[in-house]
Amino acid sequence: MDWMKYRFIYFAISLLIIIPGVYSLFRYGLKLSIDFTGGSNIAISITDKDKLLDGLKDYSPEVISQSGNNITIRTKTITQEQLDKTQVTVSAFETLGPAMGQETIKKTIYAIILASTLLLIHISRAFKQLKFGVSAIIAMLHDSLVLLGSFSLLGHFFNIEIDLLFVTAMLTVLSFSVHDTIVVYDRIREMTNKKHGMDIRSMANQALSETMVRSIVNSLTIIFMLIALVLLGGDTTRNFAIALLIGSISGAYSSPFNAVPILVTWDQFRSKK
Repeated sequence: MDWMKYRFIYFAISLLIIIPGVYSLFRYGLKLSIDFTGGSNIAISITDKDKLLDGLKDYSPEVISQSGNNITIRTKTITQEQLDKTQVTVSAFETLGPAMGQETIKKTIYAIILASTLLLIHISRAFKQLKFGVSAIIAMLHDSLVLLGSFSLLGHFFNIEIDLLFVTAMLTVLSFSVHDTIVVYDRIREMTNKKHGMDIRSMANQALSETMVRSIVNSLTIIFMLIALVLLGGDTTRNFAIALLIGSISGAYSSPFNAVPILVTWDQFRSKK
């Protein structure tokens, strides 16, 4: 099958998915948890909600989640003494200063840049050509934009926040995306060594035909598990599972339909030039 015949359609589909998310990122941004903004999370019984909200009205209290009779409220950063003045029984109390939140944002950005750089170097060296590394990183960037854009929309319309677990999910998704890409690239490299007269487009088509079923089966096993986790998991892990689910679907698409077509387009452009 000539998979590369439709590569510009694959790119168009990716753009249709990415553009709304990128627009949302610029328009609405991301809804950040206290891991990034600083503040306090207070877990109490639902019967004490009004009393606590009234006692902390100067600290911009906001209900962020509810599970059964328990409710979690976010406020600006407060101390234990200020909380005690409300005379409300608290089941959990967590506070994080704004400075620490900003430090978390910096470390997150550094982690993503470092991971991308190391992957670029590793893939380029492993396949002995820069185009393999760059194509894989562009496909990985696709997955990052899909995930960030999706959570920007979810944050705006459904009040879903990103926290440190989201960062973990994002790095995991990048690894998953690159793993599938390397499987196809390795098949292309094998054919390059064995079939010297075959062009890159033919090798890419054959590599995709040979690995497509395996990739789909592997991806579905992960996707089914994550769907179950989203539907049946608790509130504390649901957003994490949603991030992994979105990233896994995006990664399953980008590896064969972005990373490989980008590689073929790059090679053909250089040949013409």
